[in-house]
Amino acid sequence: MFRRTFIAAMAAAIAFPAVTSAQSISAPEMPSAERILRQLEAEPRTRVDPQRRVTVQEFKRRSDLRRAAPSIDIQSINFAFGSAEIPYSQYRKVEQIANALNRMLDRRPRSRVLIEGHTDAVGSAYSNQILSERRAEALKRVLVREFGIRSSALETVGYGEEYLLVQTPYEEWQNRRVTLRNVGSFLR
Repeated sequence: MFRRTFIAAMAAAIAFPAVTSAQSISAPEMPSAERILRQLEAEPRTRVDPQRRVTVQEFKRRSDLRRAAPSIDIQSINFAFGSAEIPYSQYRKVEQIANALNRMLDRRPRSRVLIEGHTDAVGSAYSNQILSERRAEALKRVLVREFGIRSSALETVGYGEEYLLVQTPYEEWQNRRVTLRNVGSFLR
């Protein structure tokens, strides 16, 4: 697997040198706690009657509900290639998420947030699925252990390379992200 990934990365660097160098130059900016909070507290695109609310597992499987929930993509937490560990150097970024979540949970204690992990398309679909799940869990773990967010307010899921923002088989930083979704109004 490593060899295939390495070969794909080298091919991308040779075929698209401007894209590869531009990626390393422009890192995405971390949204502020205020922006994260504003997006998570936005009105859902669809209202769900209390009788039609779903379980967490069903919500994770239904893309129509996921698209309707208020959300924000966080592309600025830098994971090492193939790693799910959030380095301590990234904790200031995670702190912005924690500040937003703390404020949201203070206002609405029954809120629930789904942390989605996503990867780019380099590597096998299976390994990307596992990696995305581990990255979502890693963010939850840091939020709970280091920043005191209630574990019961957070759910995790990994989607691997299933929902690429940029359709490419090569490395693409925009696809390596976590998405936060405010799912409380959709759940039983």
